[in-house]
Amino acid sequence: MAPVFTNSNGQPIPEPFATQRVGKHGPLLLQDFNLIDSLAHFDRERIPERVVHAKGSGAYGVFEVTDDITDVCGSAFLDTVGKKTKIFTRFSTVGGEAGSADTARDPRGFATKFYTEEGNLDLVYNNTPIFFIRDPSKFPHFIHTQKRNPETHLKDPDMFWDYLTSNPESTHQVMILFSDRGTPASYREMNGYSGHTYKWANKKGEWHYVQVHFISDQGIKTLSVEEAGALAGSNPDYAQEDLFKNIAAGNFPSWTCYIQTMTQEQAKQAPFSVFDLTKVWPHKDYPMRRFGRFTLNENPKNYFAEVEQAAFSPAHTVPYMEPSADPVLQSRLFSYSDTHRHRLGTNYTQIPVNCPVTGAVFNPHQRDGHMNINGNLGACPNYLASDKPLEFKQFSLQEEQEIWEGAATPFHWKCTENDFDQATALWHVLKRYPNQQEHLAHNVAVHVAGANPQIQDRVFEYFGRVHPDLSALIKKEVLELSPRK
Repeated sequence: MAPVFTNSNGQPIPEPFATQRVGKHGPLLLQDFNLIDSLAHFDRERIPERVVHAKGSGAYGVFEVTDDITDVCGSAFLDTVGKKTKIFTRFSTVGGEAGSADTARDPRGFATKFYTEEGNLDLVYNNTPIFFIRDPSKFPHFIHTQKRNPETHLKDPDMFWDYLTSNPESTHQVMILFSDRGTPASYREMNGYSGHTYKWANKKGEWHYVQVHFISDQGIKTLSVEEAGALAGSNPDYAQEDLFKNIAAGNFPSWTCYIQTMTQEQAKQAPFSVFDLTKVWPHKDYPMRRFGRFTLNENPKNYFAEVEQAAFSPAHTVPYMEPSADPVLQSRLFSYSDTHRHRLGTNYTQIPVNCPVTGAVFNPHQRDGHMNINGNLGACPNYLASDKPLEFKQFSLQEEQEIWEGAATPFHWKCTENDFDQATALWHVLKRYPNQQEHLAHNVAVHVAGANPQIQDRVFEYFGRVHPDLSALIKKEVLELSPRK
């Protein structure tokens, strides 16, 4: 039987397009609730878009444990080989607005929510293993330079390159961004990386530093700068269409999950800080170890309800998994949940896509607020009452923790020549693959050609610290594209 059309309070409406007027040609009547209600709701359909990662696509799936890593992590969802956990993954670009092109040269967000029996675990990753910054106070400044000029409201290559060349710890990430990996062919054909270092503990209280990798089973495929630009014009929703249609057709994408581990003693001996988000862990020193695989096999039924309202935070964790002292990660623990409260409201975890599947959220002092829809814990006292018995679930605390000593001090990570070592190593790695060094130089040149000559000269110097050949290739093409008088 077909549903009956009603207004928002459930009253049946016989003529949905009729309006109440004085006669056939007179003014409208304010009492026409159907019209007023419809317009008022329409005026409020849009919510604040994400300040970063605004353009995104999502799907549900399942994670399965493939290998035993209980010696590293005691979390319940990892305790048995073959165990399965429902997940939701959202992919995104970073800098563009909600209507921007999927093929823009930009890092890609890769956030996955695991609906575990111990609560929701959010792994909020990117498709690059490092990032542009390691000082969290730089993040708002950096993002502003990747967005629009406040006067012209245009993307501004001067802003873009002025920031990057002034903060050369960004070089390694910039090289990845301007390689062909900066324009993935689809969300299905890219990897995901934690970037940050985390701490995982086993049930004995022994812990390791951990980096996580999601490796695409579809392989890595990329677009050239010309292909990406053409698709941005002809089909700006290309990646959304690709993901949705492949899942709908039963071509389910999957990723194999790995960890790298490091003990505290190994971290002390490493030639870099494990808390430095601009550095990778060499695989030869810290080998990859497989632990699972996840497959995306179900499209959302409603984009707004399930993708736009999905809320991820690295603070959403489960027993035996902790953040490290990585300062950028520490800042994200606050910022992500804070932006969800702004965008979706204080009760954003009650939205179905964000709800723990156990339904066992019990935190009696977190009450009320806009859009509280779960019964608000009824008559339960709004504090931890002594006459209301509660169970406090215990899990093994870590016996050995890091020890931090020192006075509170302002700290700014200074850039040294060592910060270019991994960028230089990447330049040599690119030589193993046909035309990849040339593609990197070309992609940079096309972008920086729009900057003023002073900024261009700084870019040549910036990449010269990586390798003189890279700087020379970029300079040659930039001066061909934007000759100087």
